[in-house]
Amino acid sequence: MKMTQIVFRTVALSLLLTGAFAQAQITGTVTNKTTGKPAAGDAVVLVDTQAGMGEVAKATTDARGHYKLDKLNKPGGSSYLVRVTHQGATYFIGAPEGGAPGDVAVYDVAAKVDGVLIDEDVVGIVETVNGQLRVVERYAVHNASMPPRTQWSPRSFEIVLPEEAVVDGASAQRPGRMLTTIKLDPDGPKGHYAFNFPIQPDDGEKSTLFQIEYMLPYSGGKFTFHPQVTLPARTLWVMMPKSMSFSAGAGSTFISAPQDPGFQTYVTKNVTPGKALEFTIAGTGAIPRDEQQAQGGQQSGQEAGAPGTQPGGGMANPINTPDPLTKYKWWFITVIVLVMSGVAAFLLRKPATGAGFDAGASQVMASPAARNTALLNALKEELFALESDKIAGKITPAEYAELKAALEIVLKRALIRQGTGNREQGTGNS
Repeated sequence: MKMTQIVFRTVALSLLLTGAFAQAQITGTVTNKTTGKPAAGDAVVLVDTQAGMGEVAKATTDARGHYKLDKLNKPGGSSYLVRVTHQGATYFIGAPEGGAPGDVAVYDVAAKVDGVLIDEDVVGIVETVNGQLRVVERYAVHNASMPPRTQWSPRSFEIVLPEEAVVDGASAQRPGRMLTTIKLDPDGPKGHYAFNFPIQPDDGEKSTLFQIEYMLPYSGGKFTFHPQVTLPARTLWVMMPKSMSFSAGAGSTFISAPQDPGFQTYVTKNVTPGKALEFTIAGTGAIPRDEQQAQGGQQSGQEAGAPGTQPGGGMANPINTPDPLTKYKWWFITVIVLVMSGVAAFLLRKPATGAGFDAGASQVMASPAARNTALLNALKEELFALESDKIAGKITPAEYAELKAALEIVLKRALIRQGTGNREQGTGNS
């Protein structure tokens, strides 16, 4: 009898464990948006962001672009991403839940493509400190190529900084994703650099962003900039503290374009490569930290790359801002918590109704499962960016722990809410 009970309990436990770690299958189609045809022969990998970006499963797309991946449903959930590699360029989506299709769009790659230009070049004068000028410059680069293609090479995007510039850090951002710290390579004459980073076709109104931080000598309390662009630029902005003065050089047309009472903003339009530009700043000051935090929150809330009322959508610092900018990291962590909480509140709230509200959109937003899936996918992508920087050694263990803890707070709440919603749905259907 005892042996029978032991066997029974062993079988029962095995069944419970099988259910807890049940396998689920992810299926999807990879489509080449350049040709409009299925992408055959592309490598597809399922990675676990909570296991050091470990590769959980692999597949190759068939002649119809289809793929299948197996994953384990872990208790408490796990953050998976689907990674597709096409012509050397990688594309990611959050692993779908509940049998939803994991469709991925990819593009053919070329070193140079037509339709790539700078929408905004924003020169942000952050502060003067100890005889130096701290500058953050951000570029919003549009890729409207037709047919759509990804521009990627060791010199995907070239920039020109003042010769005296000492680079503190650089980062880049795919359309609608988070800023990720990357390496900036010297490129020819002094002050010339290149980003080895793919410029994917725009995702709606979201474009690729590049950001660089650098220091300039400022012992005389004055500095003259001669901005140069390597691509046509629709606008070039200068943002600076209220306490400093600005004067345009001969032949340069800058107009005052106030955006916020906390700082000054000047703009010139339709800048072409080779066009001579000049402006001089003088005096001392700093953009208030409260203003920086507000801009960072606005940028993230607008899903960086979407046009807003301020140039560049705010001068947010990248994930890994090296010394001496470490004193600004505190507000970056705060922004992550606030932004992700805001995203959660938006995705989980009840949909608005009223005249003019699209009925199809209302139906999608009314689905708790759809809102939870969208939130979880967003969180997975943020965790992926964080894990990538940890593996590359771009952030310290302390920074990694702080940032991951902030994201996991929101992730746990989303998983709890998803479980509650599923139970409520099951009760309603019974």
